[in-house]
Amino acid sequence: MPLVLASTSPRRLDLLARLGVTPDRVAAPDIDETPLKGEFPRAYALRLAEAKARDVARAPDEIVLAGDTVVAAGRRILGKPVDAADHRRMLELLSGRRHHCLSAVAAIAPDGRVRVRLSDTILAWRVLTPQEIDSYIAGGEGAGKAGGYAIQGRAEAWVRFLHGSHSGVVGLPLFETRALLAASGIALG
Repeated sequence: MPLVLASTSPRRLDLLARLGVTPDRVAAPDIDETPLKGEFPRAYALRLAEAKARDVARAPDEIVLAGDTVVAAGRRILGKPVDAADHRRMLELLSGRRHHCLSAVAAIAPDGRVRVRLSDTILAWRVLTPQEIDSYIAGGEGAGKAGGYAIQGRAEAWVRFLHGSHSGVVGLPLFETRALLAASGIALG
């Protein structure tokens, strides 16, 4: 069955390749990612993954796969930094503390059935110096990333503890994704 990836993230394409899966087409969903008033991070991640999957047009025989990754410090949702000051605020908030990286994945099968899974990874960072934060922001690696960091880059050296899915923190939890694809009809080796 043809697979549509509802994401233009190169990281998600790379992670799918680890499962031996290449989408037949890639489509960019266009949804409002503003959290709803009082929305908790877990519900937010699940809602966005499903909304992204539903937003992409699909043929009757296609499976659509979408994901969303959210960094949460307590009940605070840390999206993509909008500027350097916002980026600094996020990194200072995460410095020396535990946080959650919630990675939701949604699949719509040819029969229209929607399946959604969530990976909750707990990370603890060491305390960052102001110079490390400045250098990281200046390097641009965390721009456009939830929580303002990319674990597959320099930020991985800050992680004292990780419990959960490393691939989920990168952007697509492979265990959950594999299960959804198999349940939706994609044959995996």
